[in-house]
Amino acid sequence: MLYFVGVPIGNLKDISLRALEVLKSVDEIACEDTRHSLGLLNAYEIKKPLFSYHKFNERESGEKIIEKLKVGKNIAVITDAGMPVVSDPGNILSEMLIEENLEFTVIPGACAFVSALVLAGLDSSKFCFLGFLPQKAGERKEFLEKYKDLDLTLIFYSAPHDVQKDIKSIYEVLGDRKAVAVKEITKLFEKVERFNLKDGLSQTPKGEFVLLVEGGKKQNDNLMLTEKEHIDLYISQGMDKKEALKQVAKERGVSKSSLYKYTFQD
Repeated sequence: MLYFVGVPIGNLKDISLRALEVLKSVDEIACEDTRHSLGLLNAYEIKKPLFSYHKFNERESGEKIIEKLKVGKNIAVITDAGMPVVSDPGNILSEMLIEENLEFTVIPGACAFVSALVLAGLDSSKFCFLGFLPQKAGERKEFLEKYKDLDLTLIFYSAPHDVQKDIKSIYEVLGDRKAVAVKEITKLFEKVERFNLKDGLSQTPKGEFVLLVEGGKKQNDNLMLTEKEHIDLYISQGMDKKEALKQVAKERGVSKSSLYKYTFQD
């Protein structure tokens, strides 16, 4: 059996009892960075053979994992922080396991973008996680164009050397919106900064960021009509004059009295 195991994103205490149980029971552990993972494993006195599994050897190491599974070994896969597969190594491996008809499961754990969504204070009822933006400017623009009209919170990961560039690119395509940058989640110096995209961050401290941007506002095509055409449209749809006047005033952000004259025109 292979286990994708969620690990802490900062505070070592944020690991589940089940995750510890699995890490102590498997035959070997595949790590994104064995040196980094030793800090967590040593803290919980977990002594298991470790081997490297990262984005630069994902397919080659995946083949070795499959060989181990086929001879009956139990393997855990962990990343430096958070959940495997989610903007981290693991997606190719899951596809390979399905092709080989090998069983795997997940041991849930901390996830940076979910925690950031809780801290952000933006609409959490609908959101879209987009991971890291492409490095090339043209590809970033093309990527963002696909999501600019979505009426839901957009969530990105951003490296410290990219964050200001990413914010600028998002602003150029999406326009000015409320945004939140979260870093050092669960750590001593956890930081949440709320700002408008046009202003950017006040500073760029070290560490990986989660960027959250409010969703786009759905365009009301009726606003392209004149005020009289707008009122007449609702009347033609069955509203009485009073109802139509009230609805148009609400949609256009004007007073009913400013529209009153239109209800008496022929």
